[in-house]
Amino acid sequence: MNNQTPKTTLVVGASENVNRYSNMAMKLLKSYGHPVLALGKQKGEVEGTPIETLSNCFENSQIDTITLYLNPQNQAKYYQELIDLKPARVIFNPGTENDEFDEKLRANGIETEEACTLVLLRSGQY
Repeated sequence: MNNQTPKTTLVVGASENVNRYSNMAMKLLKSYGHPVLALGKQKGEVEGTPIETLSNCFENSQIDTITLYLNPQNQAKYYQELIDLKPARVIFNPGTENDEFDEKLRANGIETEEACTLVLLRSGQY
């Protein structure tokens, strides 16, 4: 278990497919005690967490971290909506690195990190 402060995390690119890293991250985040929200292409559910298809569903949520599981081409349509959620940080998981979005986030005072959420959790660095 972990003794870190719980960080409400929005998983962007969430999927019900158990072979997807976003699915694994949702489960691992919950097992470490972090509240999880999920945004995906299709509505669904992972262990009781609903997957929403519109990011405005999270407007009143206090999101600490957004962890990305969308390739850069699919991120652009979410730029402003995710910035407007005012997270403390955004994690670009492997394959999601995006200099353009990174610059926009930093310009809005949002910390960014190129890392693997699963590794951060397991190594106590989340």
